[in-house]
This record gives sequence, C-alpha cells and structure tokens, in this order.
Amino acid sequence: MKSNSIKLIISCLAIIISAFSFAQEFQGKAYYFSKTTIDMGNFGGREMSPDMKKRIEERMKSMFEKTFILTFNKEESIYKEEEKLEAPGGGGMRFGAMSMGGGDQYKNVKENKLLIEQEFFGKQFLVNDELKKLEWVMTAETKQIGKYLAMKATAVVKLDDTDFMSARRRDRGNEDNAKAKDSTQTNNPMDEIEIPKTQIVTAWYTPQIPINQGPDEYWGLPGLILEVSAGRTTILCSKIVLNPGEKEDIKRPSKGKEVTQAEYSKIVKEKIDEMRNMRGRGRSGGVRH
Repeated sequence: MKSNSIKLIISCLAIIISAFSFAQEFQGKAYYFSKTTIDMGNFGGREMSPDMKKRIEERMKSMFEKTFILTFNKEESIYKEEEKLEAPGGGGMRFGAMSMGGGDQYKNVKENKLLIEQEFFGKQFLVNDELKKLEWVMTAETKQIGKYLAMKATAVVKLDDTDFMSARRRDRGNEDNAKAKDSTQTNNPMDEIEIPKTQIVTAWYTPQIPINQGPDEYWGLPGLILEVSAGRTTILCSKIVLNPGEKEDIKRPSKGKEVTQAEYSKIVKEKIDEMRNMRGRGRSGGVRH
C-alpha cells in the first residue's frame, strides 16, 4: 500500500513539473493582415480629380495595408510589422508635412505592462504605460476561422484626437452650408477628417489557444484573438505556429524618450494644432517681407 502511495505522489509531482515546464516553454506565432479602408469622398475638394484620388489611394496602401507577426507565450507578446522590401517609389503616406509611425508593441499581461516604440516627426518615443483594460461583452456566437472555432466578443473603446486610423470624413452639412465656406481657404487634409469619441470593437477569439493575447492593443479574452473589426480597420489572422522549433526571445522595446500614453498623445495633438494654426495664418494673409 505504501509503495502505491509513493508511486501516486511521484506521478502527481511529474504532472505538476510537466505543466510548469509547458507554461514556461510554450510559445507561438500568429501572422496577421491589417487593412484600413479610406473614404476619399470629397477629399481635396473639386480641385482633385478622380484619377489623382485613385493614385493617392494606391500610394496609401503601404500605410493602410500591412502584415504583422505576434510572438507570444503565456504572459508576454511582441507585435511587429513583418519586414518586406518596399516597391520603387513607395513609402509611407504623409498628411502634409506630418510623418509618424508605430514600432514594436510589447504586452505583459502578468505585469499589466505596455511598451510601444513610436516615431513622430523624426523623434523616437517609448510609450511606457499600463495595459488598457477593455470591457469585453462575450456572446455565444461562433464561427470557424481556419481550423479554429472562434467566439465573438464586443467592447466600446474611447478614442482620442490621435487615433488617425479611426478617422472619418467630416460632415460639412448641406450643400448650402458648404457653399458658404470661405472661398479663400485652401484645402488642408487635416480639416477634412474627424475622429469619433468612441468606437465599437468586434473580436473573434479561440479558446483552443487559451492565452489572453491578441494583435495590436487588443487582449483580455479567454483565448487568442484571431480577428478584430474596429471602425474602418480589420485585422485577420492568416497563420498560427505553435511551439516552433526555434524559440524567439520576446524582448522589451527600449528605444526612444520614455513617455506615458497620455503624454505622447498630448505631444502629437499639440503638433497637429500648431500645423493647423500655421495654415490658418497663411490663409488669412499674414505679413510677408
């Protein structure tokens, strides 16, 4: 009897050690395609021809259609844009003289830590903040994504003035109001768009991969998030590799001046307001020497 008890204890210890080892060593990679549609509509006014709008749309694809890789384990993840060669004459699109871009994004759900490398006007920033908690509402709706059964969840998120991927064309009112617009104004792309205060996010996650990670800023569901729809942006997982032969270190981003998300948003907003004011002074006929 004593011998059987010892064997049972040893077996239980072996299971516990094995589970602990799995939790420590488990890793996966998820490949995502992100696409944001744009509404050129009245963008640029009558001065911009349909052909010109079409050319701008083609150039903006490099900015609004990208592929990313999410490398994850039980606690951490790093979300990186997949490296690829740019087409000749390609490159990111700019709003006037404004240039900005996001880099690696690190999430640690155990420490509630978020780190993002951001480039803005040639300056490098490191956003160091807490993970933004999303109040997910889970439903019983399901669908198949590849070989995984996915379940639906929704959340309402607050946006600030720097969420340009959620921008929409500004409602200028009826045609009479549009005609009343000052004819001396020149077209400023930033005046053509507005950012809503809130946005509904729909996510599809799979309990078959029981980690609460996901692409971009999304996390907090009882399974890996495979698909996200938020405004004009859709992020869709195209491939998953679990426990690859070669493990990859999940390194925390470290480049740039350290700021909180609120501080970074303030920097961006102040610069945009400065650009708008400069354009306004130019339209009003400032003193020229």
